[in-house]
Amino acid sequence: MTEQPLRLKFEPLLRRIFHFYSRFARGMTLGTRALVLDGENRVFLVKHSYVAGWHLPGGGVETGETFVESLKRELIEEGRIELTGEPQLHGLFFNRRISSRDHVAVYVIRSWRQDRMPDPNHEIVACGFFAVSDLPSGTTPGTRRRIFEVLQNAPIIEDWS
Repeated sequence: MTEQPLRLKFEPLLRRIFHFYSRFARGMTLGTRALVLDGENRVFLVKHSYVAGWHLPGGGVETGETFVESLKRELIEEGRIELTGEPQLHGLFFNRRISSRDHVAVYVIRSWRQDRMPDPNHEIVACGFFAVSDLPSGTTPGTRRRIFEVLQNAPIIEDWS
């Protein structure tokens, strides 16, 4: 039997601690995610150090921050991606898998610039652009669903999972 990476062993505990903290710090958790598309309709995905799978870049909306401000901040932090046009709201989703209070706004990004791919760091261990037909193993179901809704006109399902 192979040994699980250390982060995967502690992932459920870390998730529970984060949401326990969030219950007191925030009445409801709000997040943003970006479906960043390049000229070939490849999708930018990130792999975090603290949670399994490949995800759309994004994160929590901080106190005093708008959804778009959060989106811009997270794209710079996770992908060195700077918006050069207006993001298009794809939808609002209830992420009951994470918490009974977690909601995510997903934006489609087609106008952007990136000076270079970011180096791996303590939060983002890998990232890249992927063709829809060649998404990396471990791309989460919610991430796949959002990609197919946008690029293959699949019906929008308001539940993230």
